[in-house]
Amino acid sequence: MRDLEPVHEQEGEPGVGRWTRRLVLFLRIMAGISMLKGLYHWANICGVGVGDDDLYANHSIAWQTATVFFAVIDLVAAVGLWLAAAWGAVIWLTAVASMIAVQLFFPQVFGRGFFTILFEGGMLGIYLYLALKSAREQPV
Repeated sequence: MRDLEPVHEQEGEPGVGRWTRRLVLFLRIMAGISMLKGLYHWANICGVGVGDDDLYANHSIAWQTATVFFAVIDLVAAVGLWLAAAWGAVIWLTAVASMIAVQLFFPQVFGRGFFTILFEGGMLGIYLYLALKSAREQPV
């Protein structure tokens, strides 16, 4: 049943190489970032730190829907990424792809944030690179 276990980072564990440790470190960093993003969206929903003009109820239905979606999915992804579980990476990839799609194809929702697109795309690229390197060092 080893196939269903999450990636482990213990140094003494046989078969765990440096790329796997780097992947787990990256996943933990992304878990922290995802948690902050999720909390940011929840702060918007709850009205924490926003002016009267920027309250949740004053935004469009598209903005409200996207904000609730990212508030939930980013926090779920954060838990899965911290555990280095396969489902966490899948949820995180869904969140990243969704944010890029919203920013590119629906700029009326959050605006077209090129920094967000570049950051999310860059993190996706780094994840894919580390995952491939980690997979190559795993015993067959």
